[in-house]
Amino acid sequence: MAKIYAIANQKGGVGKTTTAASLAAAFAELGQHVLLLDLDPQAGLTGALGLEPERFDVTIYHVLLDKLALERAVVPSGVEGVDLVPANLDLAAAEPELLGEIGWDRTLKDVLSPVARGYDRVLLDCPPALGLLTTNALVAAQVVIVPLQCEYLAMRGLKHLQQLFDKVKRKANPGLELRILRTMFDPRTTHSREVSEEIARIFADRVLAPIIRRTVKFADSTVAGKSIVSYARNSEAAQAYREVARAI
Repeated sequence: MAKIYAIANQKGGVGKTTTAASLAAAFAELGQHVLLLDLDPQAGLTGALGLEPERFDVTIYHVLLDKLALERAVVPSGVEGVDLVPANLDLAAAEPELLGEIGWDRTLKDVLSPVARGYDRVLLDCPPALGLLTTNALVAAQVVIVPLQCEYLAMRGLKHLQQLFDKVKRKANPGLELRILRTMFDPRTTHSREVSEEIARIFADRVLAPIIRRTVKFADSTVAGKSIVSYARNSEAAQAYREVARAI
């Protein structure tokens, strides 16, 4: 059975999609079979892999709402060993429709369970919101990885996600684990260093040791439609995500 990770943070621009794509590529380098799910109506992960979201007739929306088998939505990601379930703007209509269903918070877990047996790792790229889609991801996952920007305001905003995590853990998924990944770290600034140290102090053993530094190569890799691990294989950023993959 695959290990399932939700990549979540209600704040946008903190590296969720970058983390999902980069970890998938790093796991694939280790010889593992990986499934990526794009759960963001903005389809950031689908686009970051160089794919056009609107060209897909079957997406995660049809799996969640039309009860199609998840296998029907799986497409090649362009990375050897990594498959993708894409998203597009159709997914924006999913939350109000899901809310009317019994057991709405287990919908993703139910459709994912049969397919997860064919993979070593499943990564769920959550939207920048704490709504029904993120809740579904937390119920389905064994570990939630929170990319946390090394800035004071980003750390303050983590409180709301932690409240959702605690609620899901208490009511629906008692085995759920939390891991913090420090991102966009700039060692040249005192502020970034102090926030990184504060995160490590507050969350202790929940904090992953590798730190993802800020670099223009992330933007370049997105334009190229590749993960940083594939685009700049020998870069410090790619190596950092390899270390994260080994750490978890």
